[in-house]
Amino acid sequence: MTSSEILCVKGLHKSFRYYASPLSRLREALTGKSCHQTEKVIDDISFSLERGETLAFLGQNGAGKSTLLKLITGILLPDSGTVQKNIRITGLLELGTGFDPNLSGRENIFINGQLIGMDHAEIEGKLDAIMAFAELGEHIHQPVRTYSSGMVMRLGFAIAIHADPGCFVVDEALSVGDIRFQQKCLAFLRQFQADGGSLLFVSHDLAQVKNMCKRAIILDKGKIAYEGTAQEACNRFQAFMLESAPQPQAATPHFPDAGIRLNNAWWWQADQPATQLISGQWAELRVELTVESPRENLALGFMIRDRLNIDLFGTNTSLQQIPLVFPAPGRYTVAFPVKPNLGPGEYVLFLALHDQDNFEQNVQFWEQSFMAFQVSAPHRNSVGAVYCETRPPIVSKE
Repeated sequence: MTSSEILCVKGLHKSFRYYASPLSRLREALTGKSCHQTEKVIDDISFSLERGETLAFLGQNGAGKSTLLKLITGILLPDSGTVQKNIRITGLLELGTGFDPNLSGRENIFINGQLIGMDHAEIEGKLDAIMAFAELGEHIHQPVRTYSSGMVMRLGFAIAIHADPGCFVVDEALSVGDIRFQQKCLAFLRQFQADGGSLLFVSHDLAQVKNMCKRAIILDKGKIAYEGTAQEACNRFQAFMLESAPQPQAATPHFPDAGIRLNNAWWWQADQPATQLISGQWAELRVELTVESPRENLALGFMIRDRLNIDLFGTNTSLQQIPLVFPAPGRYTVAFPVKPNLGPGEYVLFLALHDQDNFEQNVQFWEQSFMAFQVSAPHRNSVGAVYCETRPPIVSKE
């Protein structure tokens, strides 16, 4: 390790054994004959982290991100390779790690604090601050088994940050809990960075990765697939996910006897089909239908939802006062011009065709998650879930 490095990982390997049943494990122990399958989850990973640096890990589920963090923090031991560190590394990995569900939150502060390297006197001195940050009120005296996942996250985060780590590890645990406490945690992490602390960060929120991290590593099947700037890593990972995602297929109608079939829907931008839209630029949502007999008095609509399934925007032909009439059998395309002023990320499209006068009863088809699509935002002067056009600020003196 160099003098500026606080963490150095070299040639790390980790495999897990899987047994078909407990009996197979017993048979192997008694006979010495192999009765298990082995899966390599970390395969020759090496990297270093310097003081004050923030490093993100990207990858699909099962790529090895969480296992790597457990090896770094000492929760797991590697099969081979080394993890050298010269500072205290704490963090929030799996919810409930190091907690005794039958003990109170207050009692678990002492147990969990000692597990991450704090002594009794240190915990005693920081006890009030830990309980205040966790904001559990009287629940701090109740057994942890009675806590919700958000309450467990609050307690675990509060303990970890008061251990005065030089490097803080954050896995997807911050995705649980209420948004106000999540913002409180993110505010702490930003101040921690500003004070010279280092971060190891795992998140599927690419916008958050770009905002929090300077460098990123993409993991694929336990190996490093790319290492570079967070911006470039996010772009590559996003492109990889789009390429590997199954292409939208013709939807199966929920009401197949209605005489109308939804064939397909796709985005069109810059004179070509698009699976990734550019925020703030006009696009078209094109919906292709097959009509078996003349129909009128219908309404076709769509809803855009975020990755948390929250409705962001929706409209239909009825709300826009556009009569939807199919005068003869055949194949039709309905195009919705849309300017997606959305922040970068992944979104889901919801489609519905129904009677114009009765949205709930006379439904022709109803596709909750017809397709996923990505939005990129080349705008360098903004962050957030939406994009609003702005002009340079004007400063005036009274």
